Amino acid sequence: MNKNLYITQTENWINNFVIKHNLCPFAKQVMIKKQVRLVCSEAKQVENLLKTFITEVQFLSQIDAKEVDTSIIIHPFILEKFEDYLDFVALAEYSLEEMGMEGIVQLASFHPDYQFEGTTINAPENLTNRSPFPMLHLLREDSLTKVLKHYPNPEEIPTRNIAYLKNLMPNS
Repeated sequence: MNKNLYITQTENWINNFVIKHNLCPFAKQVMIKKQVRLVCSEAKQVENLLKTFITEVQFLSQIDAKEVDTSIIIHPFILEKFEDYLDFVALAEYSLEEMGMEGIVQLASFHPDYQFEGTTINAPENLTNRSPFPMLHLLREDSLTKVLKHYPNPEEIPTRNIAYLKNLMPNS
């Protein structure tokens, strides 16, 4: 396994899809400043991925945000089925609560087969959370709060993204 290959493909996806299409208006700055930590997990069992997740939450809570503001755990060898992935996301959310990190670290989820409830598999809005590999994005709540203060109508980002992607893929 070449971890660097997965990390490089993830960086390319962030730059050439997320940032290029401005799906996350905050991604560009942390990428430019090299404040995004990309971790590729070799886990093939839920227990090992959970250990990686907990370790990364602890790492993020102990390092200065100016050095590492956000972490992405890429896990290409486990949770290929979207339903299994969602079960793990629930476990990760529970773990944040148990660690006393709820409200400090926020979890965003991305998966190659991401599908929002009530949508068809090919609905353009699913692309907002689709990624080349299953991954978990750990965000600092403090950093989100700071950046959202300077962004008008942040609650409209998902709606704007969906409209943009529908326009980008008009035959979906």
